[in-house]
Amino acid sequence: MPLRPNRRGVIGAATIALVGMMSATLSAEAQEPIKIGFGMALTGPLGANGKSALLAMKIWEEDTNAKGGLLGRKVQLINYDDQSNPSTVPGIYTKLLDVDKVDLVMGGYATNMLAPALPVVMQRKKVMIGLYGLDVNQKFKYDRYFAMAPNGPDTPQSLSRPFYDTVLAFDPKPKSIAIVAADAEFSRNAAIGARENAKALGLNIVYDKSYPPATTDFAPILRAIMATNPDVIFVGSYPLDSVGMVLAAKELDIKVRAFGGAMVGLQASVFKTKLGEALNGVMNYDYWLPAPAYMGPGVEAFLAKYQSRAAAEGVDPLGYYMAPFAYAYIDLLGQAISATNGTDDAKIAEYLHTASHKTFVGPMKFGPGGEWDRDRALLVQFQGVKGNGLDQFKTIDVQPILYPADVKTGKAMPFNDLRK
Repeated sequence: MPLRPNRRGVIGAATIALVGMMSATLSAEAQEPIKIGFGMALTGPLGANGKSALLAMKIWEEDTNAKGGLLGRKVQLINYDDQSNPSTVPGIYTKLLDVDKVDLVMGGYATNMLAPALPVVMQRKKVMIGLYGLDVNQKFKYDRYFAMAPNGPDTPQSLSRPFYDTVLAFDPKPKSIAIVAADAEFSRNAAIGARENAKALGLNIVYDKSYPPATTDFAPILRAIMATNPDVIFVGSYPLDSVGMVLAAKELDIKVRAFGGAMVGLQASVFKTKLGEALNGVMNYDYWLPAPAYMGPGVEAFLAKYQSRAAAEGVDPLGYYMAPFAYAYIDLLGQAISATNGTDDAKIAEYLHTASHKTFVGPMKFGPGGEWDRDRALLVQFQGVKGNGLDQFKTIDVQPILYPADVKTGKAMPFNDLRK
């Protein structure tokens, strides 16, 4: 601001000193990085996916800073390992806000980790974009939460609706279904939707139970399910139990028309190569695969950069499931910072609610509850997997997309027909 002389025509020394201090403070603030904090699963059952997400976010941080940062300031990501343990999450976000004094927070990865973060974030009135949360905000109705997951506004139903629509097109049409899910936030939500959709479609639910998250032997569960003679089995599971379920299905040589649905983990290369041919016939959700419709501007170059560093970082060598969406969700926050010219949570929340967004994973818009305004999740089926080699999973040849129709690349087949 211009300096004004006093009544004697002299600019006071105190005034000059004060203005100098203000200028120095503003200059220092301009040089301080914009700190963005979050928890991320780097160890435990979710660690394989969490580490993949973190590498993508690091690449965004490097790309952004190479271009001069945001608003003339560098960006700095501050993160802690939540160990795939929901009990660690509130403490992490309290530390980020009270000790690290971050400007903004991001949600970590997965429903089970996002749900315990929300009360802390709500208390501080912070914006939080969560990565792959399923119906996290249903109970809270928090107007500053946003889900970076393509499940649409009816999230509990989103993972089972394409599954049912696909299997009900089989001839003869399946009539009965078994629903089994881990007793955990994500799986419970998926099972709620599966149950509602099954009833609406007139499917006879012959089995509907959950199992403890610490379960390691899934053969007894599948034996109990098969005793009810279902045509279809819908599974809601987390990574280690997804693997256990698939191996048990192979061991017992189960005979059903369809198997899968909401099995987290089967999207990751480490589990695909571990299970190999045991995956054939499994029909499951996914969020991103290298189909032509999904290879938008910059994605190919980003994946090349990610994959060149994956081995050294000890992460998923392909990164298809986590990396594009992880880059997209941190970049979305970056876009909001630039669009609102600052880090004010209220302004960022308003921008995220009202604007249409161009992202790494395609155009999208948030609905009133912070979910995507339309469903864009994929349904895929493993077909023709041979051995345990990684190369076969680099394309969509052995994992054709069945849904949505505008990116469909293959035809669904009954589970039994692919288990020869």
